[in-house]
Amino acid sequence: MIGHDLGGRYEILTRIGGGGMALVYKAHDVLLNRNVAVKVLRQQFVHDEEFIRRFRREAQSAASLSHPNVVSIYDVGQEDDTHYIVMEYIEGHNLNEIIQERAPLQTDEAVRIAVQICDALDHAHQNHIIHRDIKPHNILIGKNGRVKVTDFGIARAATASTITQTGSVIGSVHYFSPEHAKGVNTGEKSDLYSLGIVIYQMLTGKLPFLGESPISVALKHLQEDFESPRVVNPHIPQSVENIILKATRKNQSERYNSAHEMLLDLDSCLKPERLNEPKATFVSDSDLDETRVMPAIRGDFRPSPPPPSMTPPPVERLERDRSSAQPNDSKRKEESAATKKPMSWKRTTSIVVITLVALALIVWGFTAVLKKLDVAEVKVPYVVGKQLKEAREELEAAGLSVEDPVTEEFKADIPAGQVYEQTKANMLVKKGSFIHLSVSKGAELEKLSEYKGQKLQVAKDELSALGVDVEDRSVFKVEELYSDQDAGTIINQTPAAGTEFNPKDVQFTFMVSKGRETFPMPNLVGKTVAEAKDEIRAYELVLNNDDILYEPSYDVKKGIVIDSDPYKYKDPVSKGKRISIRVSSGPPADAKEHQFNITISPTLAGKTSEIRIVYSDAQGETVEWGKRQISDTQTFPVKVLVRPDGEATVFVYRDGQYVDKKTITYAEITKGSGSTTVTIPGADPTPPPVIEVPTDTDPVETQGLQTGNNGGDGEHTDEQH
Repeated sequence: MIGHDLGGRYEILTRIGGGGMALVYKAHDVLLNRNVAVKVLRQQFVHDEEFIRRFRREAQSAASLSHPNVVSIYDVGQEDDTHYIVMEYIEGHNLNEIIQERAPLQTDEAVRIAVQICDALDHAHQNHIIHRDIKPHNILIGKNGRVKVTDFGIARAATASTITQTGSVIGSVHYFSPEHAKGVNTGEKSDLYSLGIVIYQMLTGKLPFLGESPISVALKHLQEDFESPRVVNPHIPQSVENIILKATRKNQSERYNSAHEMLLDLDSCLKPERLNEPKATFVSDSDLDETRVMPAIRGDFRPSPPPPSMTPPPVERLERDRSSAQPNDSKRKEESAATKKPMSWKRTTSIVVITLVALALIVWGFTAVLKKLDVAEVKVPYVVGKQLKEAREELEAAGLSVEDPVTEEFKADIPAGQVYEQTKANMLVKKGSFIHLSVSKGAELEKLSEYKGQKLQVAKDELSALGVDVEDRSVFKVEELYSDQDAGTIINQTPAAGTEFNPKDVQFTFMVSKGRETFPMPNLVGKTVAEAKDEIRAYELVLNNDDILYEPSYDVKKGIVIDSDPYKYKDPVSKGKRISIRVSSGPPADAKEHQFNITISPTLAGKTSEIRIVYSDAQGETVEWGKRQISDTQTFPVKVLVRPDGEATVFVYRDGQYVDKKTITYAEITKGSGSTTVTIPGADPTPPPVIEVPTDTDPVETQGLQTGNNGGDGEHTDEQH
């Protein structure tokens, strides 16, 4: 699901939780540019039509709730077999995480949380919506302390097929109301019972009922009383304990009549005058569903007297009593006279002896029985923290027995097989007594997903959501190496996909691609296309014909590489990367080419002179044409390139001295011919002094420069052809 655009609108970013029925992802709503939480129904439920109908109906009902303590429902949808609910995203933790981390909570904090939960339930009940799955996992605490109740109506959608699903009932049975455990219709008071259990857990750090199976826990909700909260945590005020006791009565009629009534009680329970109020009492000492000991039927059973309608009238009854009383009176008088006769001493002695013998026999028999029934007492050893086998051996060595089956539960912070609770400890009990042990199954194991081919960030996000500390390098190791895959892609993982692991005790190693190995990009500028191809092939780069781009250039000759893309000279590049080059196609079509024909004689006839020609045109400033040695008059052709609205100038030096220049404009070329002749004669045998022009700077035209006879300028002849 990571990276999938659900419904074309919700971009799934990372998994943030999950339960028995659904998985929850953090997503981005691209339409409204906000983060949302998306709950996606697990695949095993997508073919249950009744479940789907109720799932949608209840989600739509929950969407009608608008309350600051209720997570808002934004959208409900389906894409193929994926059914999802879009809801408000809360940045923070759920109440279960907070309880696991630091329970028992302070009383004022627990009451503040309970008030907000109760307020949300009051709003829901007024809108005829019953939650049916109030538990710490469904209570979100934002970073601002705001409590948000989520999953309204979702639990109601569960059918009989979901009752046995792992994580569904098991995750909620500790908070079931008795009527919920019996499977009968549940109402508003069931939510209040569950809230009472949540308050109990917040203030004591433990659940009121534990058992080896969900059924045993459900039966305890029906039949047993839990340990008083103030016995577990004496710091709980009596007023707060009274709220827990009333909310969790097994008889619904003895609970709060509504969430509003409970809310009012929570609002005032921490007032000084209420903290030490009397402990709450209830009309019935026990609920109808509790297990009872029935009195045995005695042997001297006598029939009840006849009903009043069967007795004789008062007058007849008096006459009968009078007549029946006369013979009885005379009989009693005879017996009284007989008792007045003196008893003989022999008879008296016999009675006394017989009595004493009987008493002696009774005392002897009672003593013998006591000796047989008197069982020695032994001290119960403390075995919490020991492995079950060791604990069992120690208890049996002390003459005690371990009650089977032992309770086994997942405990993330306790090693598997270790005893974390026993019913009796450090006390004297009869030898042979049974001790019940609770044993940790260790942390609940998760199954590792397949991350090969995915980005490293995906693995980090998903494993972090499961509780793995991905910032700890000893837990989450990353090894980078060069490969053909994109940088950041996972190449291999340890453990392998499908391995079960404990998020709190595991080490991961991910081999991640750094991309291809890099090297400096070779310099292709100034090379011909053929030379560039050879260079690219030598470095195992890729150059397609479509990637050779031609463009006009004034200053780069036709067929010469101007630049390379996207990698420039010395940029890091790897083998197999695709390269493109830009090649000069020559001057633009509107550029004009012109030729200067420079005719020049040596300074002195018959003597050798050095000629140097420099020009400036569209190709650059002060372009060196070259140097020549002459001993007679010679003509040198110099080609220049002129751009529109531009010009070209040629400069001539002889024997290191500037002698002449010639400039031509684009307009002149357009109107005239394609060449111009510049004639520079030799010097007079006795020439006047000349001004030297530096050869390393741009020539500057000098007025009155004497380069020819009669003190005039050098002869310039422009011949039109």
